[in-house]
Amino acid sequence: MEYQSLFHKKLLDGNFVYTAETTPPDSADQEVILTKTKPLKYIADAVNLTDSPGAKVHMSALTAAIILAQNDIEPILQLTVRDRNRLALQGDLVGASALGVHNILCLSGDDPKIGDQPETIAVNDIDSLTLVATADLMRRKGKFPSGRLIEPPPKFCIGGAEVPTEGKPNTEKILNKIKTGINFFQTQYVFDKKILKEYMKVLDDVGILEKTFFIIGLGPFTSAKSAKWMNNNLFGVNVPDKIIKRLEQSKDEKEESKKICLELIHHFKEINGVMGVHLMGHNKEEIIAEIIQESRKNKN
Repeated sequence: MEYQSLFHKKLLDGNFVYTAETTPPDSADQEVILTKTKPLKYIADAVNLTDSPGAKVHMSALTAAIILAQNDIEPILQLTVRDRNRLALQGDLVGASALGVHNILCLSGDDPKIGDQPETIAVNDIDSLTLVATADLMRRKGKFPSGRLIEPPPKFCIGGAEVPTEGKPNTEKILNKIKTGINFFQTQYVFDKKILKEYMKVLDDVGILEKTFFIIGLGPFTSAKSAKWMNNNLFGVNVPDKIIKRLEQSKDEKEESKKICLELIHHFKEINGVMGVHLMGHNKEEIIAEIIQESRKNKN
């Protein structure tokens, strides 16, 4: 496939990419999102805009993505099926591409019951894989599911989520996602290089790594306490005891966490099929930018 965005071109050219994540602010001023993401400008290869994570509303992810695109920060728009029916999603997809947002990550979205407006009714008119199929139809065939033409058609580099865990991954499910239209995967946090190496080996053995790109989730901890919380509360996350002990015994937990991220990136680069890292962390844009810069500088 011809590249759909600068981010997609970097992947197709074999570059190791660095993506970051930001949550749009509780603000009606675009300068707030620009100030928040400024440290990542020209540093991250692309920046994910989360779509009301934790089922708590923030500035529209689509609007935030457009703001970044118009200010030379390549966005990855996260779209959930939780909040919109298929008509609204299709309209957002066309509008996003028209305004320079060509990377999308298709997700289900967190259950409204865990958010701060639990009375909210989830839409879920279609599931996330159907959203992938819809976006793929729109870009490849230049038409809506109804059959009406889109002239010119939108450009999309389509992403999906995966969770590398111990045990054999469901390779058939991953292959089906790729067949449906996914170009790249961004994963849940991974802090155990052994688990990741085994996971990627299984994918390699069945030919998955020849068909797609895997960008591995990672991020700095605030403290050993936050690492333990992630272990206990985030699905699929395993923070090894030795990392928690390192944080507990360090004089500066934040600085030690930064070192851990850099070490893990070095190890991840050596694993076949790992095409990048996706750095996450609430309000951690500055330290994430520092990690990316240092990792590039060290050429690990």
